[in-house]
Amino acid sequence: MSVSILPSEQSTVEDYVLCDRDRQLILATQSGLPLVPDPWDALGKKLNMPADEVLARFQRMQEAGVIRRVAAVPDHYRLGYRYNGMTVWDIDELAIGRLGRQVGELLFVSHCYRRPRHLPYWPYNLFAMVHGTSRDEVESKADRIRTLLGDACHGHTILYSSAILKKTGLRLKKNGS
Repeated sequence: MSVSILPSEQSTVEDYVLCDRDRQLILATQSGLPLVPDPWDALGKKLNMPADEVLARFQRMQEAGVIRRVAAVPDHYRLGYRYNGMTVWDIDELAIGRLGRQVGELLFVSHCYRRPRHLPYWPYNLFAMVHGTSRDEVESKADRIRTLLGDACHGHTILYSSAILKKTGLRLKKNGS
């Protein structure tokens, strides 16, 4: 498992100007945060920066939209979870906020988010990723989500991964931007 700084999908260079200290932090974490109890302190020592400044800089970059989040990125395959299913759900608009939060809090859901429908071809507006050691396990977890959603659910399907995509954190281009 590694811990990555994930880039914001809506940030642009014009939104936030990186100073040299911010660049140092990003360069030091491009392959992940140190896997230690206090990564902010470890980064600070490496960069001659107080731990509270390291954390504050990451928080400012996150608030500005330069980074989306700091997150653990597990290697599901190494953990034995070789079946990855993006469950997609057609949920009543009036209930999606409440139900989406409940689905996202399930321990077996790695991420959950709302997306726009594209009718008539794509009726699904709630996505929840689940992982399992077998296809049956993924389907069992989807059944648990279906039960939680109740009458607010009008349909769903499971989209299984067919390839492993490389996940990367925030990267700086060669010219430093």
